Amino acid sequence: MDRDDKNVNAPQDEAPEGGQRRGRRGGRDGGPGRKPPEERREQSEWEEKIIQVRRVTKVVKGGKKLSFRAVVAVGNGKGQVGIGVGKASEVISAIQKGVVDAKKSLVKVPMVGTTVPHQIMGRQGSSRIMLKPAAKGTGVIAGGAARAILELAGIGDILSKSLGSRAPLNVARATVDGLKNLRTFEEAARLRGITIKQMLA
Repeated sequence: MDRDDKNVNAPQDEAPEGGQRRGRRGGRDGGPGRKPPEERREQSEWEEKIIQVRRVTKVVKGGKKLSFRAVVAVGNGKGQVGIGVGKASEVISAIQKGVVDAKKSLVKVPMVGTTVPHQIMGRQGSSRIMLKPAAKGTGVIAGGAARAILELAGIGDILSKSLGSRAPLNVARATVDGLKNLRTFEEAARLRGITIKQMLA
């Protein structure tokens, strides 16, 4: 009887140990060292959009050297937007360099409600883009690189037309150039030396 009791009790003694091991494994997965909420808040502040990724081939003495060029736009949807270019031997590294470059060249966009204050023409190389204010509810009437830049800037209603070259990088830079040269009514009145009422009269 004693031997049978020992055999019956043996698996019961091992069960709690197995349970403890399972509990430890579960604890490792949800360790206290992680801070996902804070990282997600930092990432949600700036939104990134990849405009173009191209493979570049450079002919050298030993053969051909392959690399990648990434054009990335960064914005917070609150009137700040920038564009950057990154080059690396891997796509991920090129995108990361593009994001860093874009954050160095952020532009503050003046807005009136959900649109721009006045019509303007942005230029870069042989690319030109016209930006025109639109009524509320119109939406973003743009395509390609210009649409990505305008959406990241937080503009909700605008009309645009690309004139000239349609190269994505030049179109994106032309859009940023137009947004950078926008002026508010207060700035225009101050430059003219008159009040806002006199300017709008």
